[in-house]
Amino acid sequence: MKVRLAPSEETLVHLIAVLTAVMGGINFLSGIMPSMQYRLRLLEQYLPFSVTRGGHLTSALAGFALFLLSVSLWRRKQVGWLLTIIILIISVFVHLFKGLDYEEATLAALLAGLLIYLRPYFHARSDAPSMQQGLQVLVAALLFTLLYGVIGFYFLDRHFRVSFGLWSAIRQTIVMFVQFYDPGLQPITGFGRYFADSIYAVGAATLGYASVMLLRPVLNRRPMSEEERQRAWEIVRAHGQTALARYAVLDDKKFYFGANETLVSYVVENRVALVLGDPIGISGNFSSTISSFKSFCASNDWLIAFYQVVPNHLNEYKSAGFDYLLLGQEAIVDVSTFTLEGSENKTLRNGYNKLIRNGYHYDVVQPPFSPRMLQELNTISNEWLSSRGASEMKFSLGWFDESYLNTCPVLLVRDREGFIEAFANIVTEFQNNGVAVDLMRHRAHVESGLMDFLFVSLFMWAKEQKFAAFNLGLSALSGVGELSEDPLIERALHYIYQNVNRIYHFRGLHTFKDKFHPTWSPRYLVYPGAANLPAVSISLLNANLGGSLLSNFMRRSK
Repeated sequence: MKVRLAPSEETLVHLIAVLTAVMGGINFLSGIMPSMQYRLRLLEQYLPFSVTRGGHLTSALAGFALFLLSVSLWRRKQVGWLLTIIILIISVFVHLFKGLDYEEATLAALLAGLLIYLRPYFHARSDAPSMQQGLQVLVAALLFTLLYGVIGFYFLDRHFRVSFGLWSAIRQTIVMFVQFYDPGLQPITGFGRYFADSIYAVGAATLGYASVMLLRPVLNRRPMSEEERQRAWEIVRAHGQTALARYAVLDDKKFYFGANETLVSYVVENRVALVLGDPIGISGNFSSTISSFKSFCASNDWLIAFYQVVPNHLNEYKSAGFDYLLLGQEAIVDVSTFTLEGSENKTLRNGYNKLIRNGYHYDVVQPPFSPRMLQELNTISNEWLSSRGASEMKFSLGWFDESYLNTCPVLLVRDREGFIEAFANIVTEFQNNGVAVDLMRHRAHVESGLMDFLFVSLFMWAKEQKFAAFNLGLSALSGVGELSEDPLIERALHYIYQNVNRIYHFRGLHTFKDKFHPTWSPRYLVYPGAANLPAVSISLLNANLGGSLLSNFMRRSK
């Protein structure tokens, strides 16, 4: 299936959405404007006056609904398409009955016909459990409101000018709930007015909630099976090129399998499918995998973003209709040439030798680990998190999890007595002859220079194991927007890099990594157009923080 939409198709979809919003405005204005008197007199010969008056209210409500539904049409929602057609057909009759407004009725009929003709263009699904919940709420609300109104009108008729029997109470409640015509209700007390208004409030609230649930994008609730996880592992081992490939098979990820065993690892946050890195697999399948994954996401009403992609495939992303911006640079140390010698390494060398003299040493242990050691590492991890007022991050990093740690070597830094003061787990880059570090944690109070000692020890171990490079991870916003010809978004990010160091130590982290003289390799965010960048950014923050921005802010402020 071809994913990149022909301009005529995309233009038609957006045009339909705009026309629906315009039709909503026409309905609303028609509802609040008086009918033409000569048409009204002709109509009143055949229809009750209450119907014509009620038609104005229905027209206004239908206009508001069409305005809301135009957003779902822009997103190609199947349910939105169906609801829009239903409301347009109702609008045709409403416009005719409220004042022989055949102009508005004709426009509504033409728009409904155009929507029916363009049915194949509206293919985005809504979340099935949410739709079921919305329908259940709607039915429950109808039954509750019916019972609530009938009992109220039947027993509270002294608050109204009309004396209600059982059937008239049922009829009055239904009329008020659906509001197809003016019920002519005349409360004579304050409580009567309150009771009547409460029925309107129940109707508006429940219908609004049901609409939201009916149009909700698909939520990916299905857990990955053991067979799918095993299949993903096999693809990563065979084709993984970066440290991100290891995080691609962690438990927070969902998997999409493209042609010829290609893997897309993603999470869904706020209607955005966030892909970690590039698709993993044979490079010749890259474009087809992006195309098929784009179709899959479109059917679920998801936007797509690819996080921390390498420069190799930027043109292919661009051809698929995406934009991209520089996120920062990864620090990659050539361990084969790494040394502590030379004047430029004097501070690093002196700090390392000082800790050696004080009895510090390291050892690298292989899994499986003993429960006792894991418990000690967990204690250190909790101390480290508490000292920073932080919580575990996810998505583009690992987190302290015993099953995860039991899949990779761990470097331990021990003091003179042999107690563990710091640790780091080591992640391989599979088909690349390189390794990376993920969790780097130490006790709350340690000797100065301990983290320098840890990293130097990591490089020495990697060199002994004949690895070519050690990846220190992303230095966020490093090298972004430094030139006047860089895109405006990147120059704005550069301002953040220069001036918002108090919130997140971008520059401090870059300086720390730079002391090891790495090569800097750019990493990019691929996203679906500037208009969607705010939504993508918020979703990325949520995914990396392992929760909503609000919950993390509250946690940090305690």
